[in-house]
Amino acid sequence: MADDLTDAAAYNGGADPNRPAGIPDSYGRGRSPRWTPEVIADIQAKSLLGRYQVRGFSTFNPRIPTFDDLVFVPATMTRLPLEGYREDCDTRTVLGERPGLVERPIELDIPIYIASMSFGALSATAKRALGRGASMVGSMTCTGEGGMLEDEREASDVLVYQMTPSRYLLDLDHLRRADGIEIAVGQGAKPGTGGVLLGMKVSARVAEMRTLPVEVDQRSTVRHPDFLGADDLQVKIEELREATGYRVPMFCKMGATRPRFDVAIAAKAGFDVIVLDGMEGGTNAAPELLLDHTGVPTLTAIPAARQALEECGMADEVKLVAAGGIRSGADVAKALALGADAAMIGTAALIALGCNAPVYVEDYEAMGTEPGKCHHCHTGLCPPGIQTQDPRLEARLDPDAAAERVARFLTAMTMEVSMIAKACGKSSVHNLEPEDLRALTPEAALFTGVQLAGLDRPLAW
Repeated sequence: MADDLTDAAAYNGGADPNRPAGIPDSYGRGRSPRWTPEVIADIQAKSLLGRYQVRGFSTFNPRIPTFDDLVFVPATMTRLPLEGYREDCDTRTVLGERPGLVERPIELDIPIYIASMSFGALSATAKRALGRGASMVGSMTCTGEGGMLEDEREASDVLVYQMTPSRYLLDLDHLRRADGIEIAVGQGAKPGTGGVLLGMKVSARVAEMRTLPVEVDQRSTVRHPDFLGADDLQVKIEELREATGYRVPMFCKMGATRPRFDVAIAAKAGFDVIVLDGMEGGTNAAPELLLDHTGVPTLTAIPAARQALEECGMADEVKLVAAGGIRSGADVAKALALGADAAMIGTAALIALGCNAPVYVEDYEAMGTEPGKCHHCHTGLCPPGIQTQDPRLEARLDPDAAAERVARFLTAMTMEVSMIAKACGKSSVHNLEPEDLRALTPEAALFTGVQLAGLDRPLAW
């Protein structure tokens, strides 16, 4: 540094000779790790809006541990791998197999199915395409909030009907036509709060199904009116079993918050299947602060949930479905190895439909974004016609081509799961276990109980 501090160029390392004397170069580059440009922009937006910000998609929190922090250790000398083309690996998945309680358990050809996403959040064409695509590969889909859409029922060989606290279009006939009933007590993207559907998506058809005013923002209720605790919930489950003739399984969908205790309560209350949705789960619309600052990651939730079922002695009876941020067959395989019985995908299925596809680029630009970076699900302006109720935009989505893309994606994911299982010497994808995994970081090892790579024992505190 120069002795003469009046020499701005010398003081600033020669970076900017025009900067006033005595001002360090780091000031000009804005290096504060706390007051980043994103934080400043968020404060400025709130100062103009006078409320929290709402958006779609999923969390942008960069500190969440992911399935990428785990790797498989396939068979080499201590085990024998399966021959890829000459030996089979079973992918059949049964949910709700409880004799005496469920007459018709759900049987899927693959361990992956489509998440509960509502008509309202999605267009009717998108719902129909998802149902058709899932059916093509022996999988299933779910209604989501807002009642049963006839388009989806006709397209889906297997359809689970979701009941939410809002009771939108709660119809006994629909319950009896479903292949499973899912009581939603929360979701990973915004646990502890109800659904959000902004007015631009409340079309006349959506409003009629939900008994809402057209084009008015909708905020769903949070607590179910029929139960406040485990005792009431047990009665409700029994009522639903009687209403459906003990034919179909009962699902519980919950956001991952206190999975060890929440899962235990749900299992003891009488559910046949528990869907655990990590904080990476997607959404049509949610306050940004909930997306980034509530819930726990899927990676950490699965082992805790499996432990709860084992402690209750119900791990063989109650099935566990993992959801939230699952992107590939590798993610599914890791979820199964950690203790899940199946995986549910939402955002990945929408991307397979065409979400963020490089088409109608000018419409993305009009929203201030571009293909591959769009998270404007809440606006109803979805360029590919998936998350919209605008007839002009919806017409852009070809349901047959979209269904084929979904089917191919599910097929590819299943092939990936099977390939990993065979490499680990497993004749069924459901035989994958924690011992087949290694953690790449101490944090992942502690979160999951999986052995840290390079150690000959589990990592402990």
